[in-house]
Amino acid sequence: MSVALVIVSHSAQLADGVVELAAQMARNVELRAAGGTDDGRIGTSFDKVNDAVTELRAAGHDVAILTDLGSATMTVESVLDFLDEEELEHVKFSDGPLVEGAVAAAVTAQVGGDLDAVVAAGRARELFG
Repeated sequence: MSVALVIVSHSAQLADGVVELAAQMARNVELRAAGGTDDGRIGTSFDKVNDAVTELRAAGHDVAILTDLGSATMTVESVLDFLDEEELEHVKFSDGPLVEGAVAAAVTAQVGGDLDAVVAAGRARELFG
């Protein structure tokens, strides 16, 4: 099963930019941006995150989720709270630096890493030093 990524940011532009950058390094990985509120403001949206996860799971992917700031993490935790135990085996949060973590996670997914490997790569603090 391949691993896809959901990038959650308070800014739709930032989420889109991180997806664009990660896609340059991992062209075969499915990436979804879930940035900003439903009405286009700065903030996060439960529905955007949930919809991205649902879409990727329906396509047969495991899903790693990365966030930019604390309340985005709380939004992701809320989405995870609504998943049953079986789904939680296929959807995990990767708590690390957003841009570097997304690139490392996407590259790991590109080379066939499983969900745990992708999540671990996304959590790495010293990636390019």
